[in-house]
Amino acid sequence: MKRRTTSFLIAAALAAAFVSPAIAADGAGPGPYDEQADARADINKAVARAAQEGKQVLVVYGANWCKDCLALNRGFGQGHLGGEVDKRFVTVKVNVGRFDKNVDVANQMGVTLKKGIPTVAVLGADGQVLGTTKGGELADARNMGEDAVLNVLGSLGKS
Repeated sequence: MKRRTTSFLIAAALAAAFVSPAIAADGAGPGPYDEQADARADINKAVARAAQEGKQVLVVYGANWCKDCLALNRGFGQGHLGGEVDKRFVTVKVNVGRFDKNVDVANQMGVTLKKGIPTVAVLGADGQVLGTTKGGELADARNMGEDAVLNVLGSLGKS
């Protein structure tokens, strides 16, 4: 029995070591979309940061249950896509739950959630909406390559 307990403790310690610190620290559970966040406050912080850094704001609407949202989030954190997003945007993720959270925020920006998530809005450093996805362009994110995602983002927020 002692051997099995030791094995379990080692496995638990290894698993904990691979949990993203940002996810573990926020207490909102697993996933990049903080289910307890104040979306408006997060967007306002992102706009202020974008103004300081000379960038635009990329508001990504999604949910932790959505495989395409998780795939897009992974893509934003790595490779060429991640580099391009970091260079151009301050990114903020807004949780939409089961289409029952922050819908009012999405509607104010002209974001259509009905065609699928993830969906995005691009804001200028002044907080004005420059462009949004309208037809579920990113709703199949797990099957899109980096170039396809960059093409969608490139069509938004041209100033």
